[in-house]
Amino acid sequence: MILVTGGAGYIGSHVVQELLKSGYEVLILDNLVCGHRDIVETVLKVPLIVGDIQDRALLREIFTTYPITAVMHFAAYAYVGESIQNPAKYYRNNVNGTLTLLESMVEASVNYFVFSSTCATYGIPQTIPVTEKELQRPINPYGASKLMAEQILRDFNRVYGLKSVCFRFFNAAGASVDGQLGEDHQPEPHLLPLVLLAALGQKDSVSIFGTDYPTPDGTCIRDYIHVLDLAQAHLLGLQYSLNGGENETFNLGNGNGFSIRQVIEMAQEVTETTIKVLEKERRLGDPPILVSSSEKARKILGWQPQYSDLKMMLSHAWQWHQRRHQPFTAGSTP
Repeated sequence: MILVTGGAGYIGSHVVQELLKSGYEVLILDNLVCGHRDIVETVLKVPLIVGDIQDRALLREIFTTYPITAVMHFAAYAYVGESIQNPAKYYRNNVNGTLTLLESMVEASVNYFVFSSTCATYGIPQTIPVTEKELQRPINPYGASKLMAEQILRDFNRVYGLKSVCFRFFNAAGASVDGQLGEDHQPEPHLLPLVLLAALGQKDSVSIFGTDYPTPDGTCIRDYIHVLDLAQAHLLGLQYSLNGGENETFNLGNGNGFSIRQVIEMAQEVTETTIKVLEKERRLGDPPILVSSSEKARKILGWQPQYSDLKMMLSHAWQWHQRRHQPFTAGSTP
């Protein structure tokens, strides 16, 4: 059985779906701060324990009650802006919570761990595309909290023999092809869903934070990876570890960068709407360009992204948001 923390959230739910397709038995632990009970109950249909990774007694009960073989860890706060305003929240959950989870695993002799990290650990990279050898110098507490967790994993491997695979992924995007799983945060901080919510009329406009970056159109450039490709990589990472692979860290991205303006233009094409744009000052903690090299994951894990086209990512996400957020009218088809 695989324990998936944060399995009711955006990325975690897609990973759970991939695990189920591959025949794994899954248990979800989620405090439902960002996750959705209805997704677990109606789509995933696996056992859900509502609780927090910092609850040591609950973790001990889980590991003694269920035959857990490995843990896949997605229970983290992941908003750069919020981390700057409230760093304590991020260090408490992303560092202390992860440490508590790992200590509970060691106590229960559960030795396999797949960790959802982030490209935010690199800060402002010196080389584009970014490889795993890039110096990690995070410029916000979110990235710093994930980097601390990575260091804990290295120490736990050295001292306790805990095997881990760590994924530093870039900007997750898209939704399941059938439209049943997707991104739904309250409030929503991420660009692609914000753009699509504006197209639906759920938002008045989309804000561009900074138009004077050293990029072709002055807006930040990001590498977007389809959540299904992300989920597949995590499944491959789990299998790699269970089959005796060494501790490894992998970047996950498509190696292509798109600016904020390009994303908005593509979204307007996909949705066939005009989206109002507001230009604002830069935010703290936003690197100008983040584009990944994922050659290591391709070589070692045999990972091959299937949904690398930005238009496809937006189209899948658009299908999800229409289903999730647009009120149904008489005669409409759900």
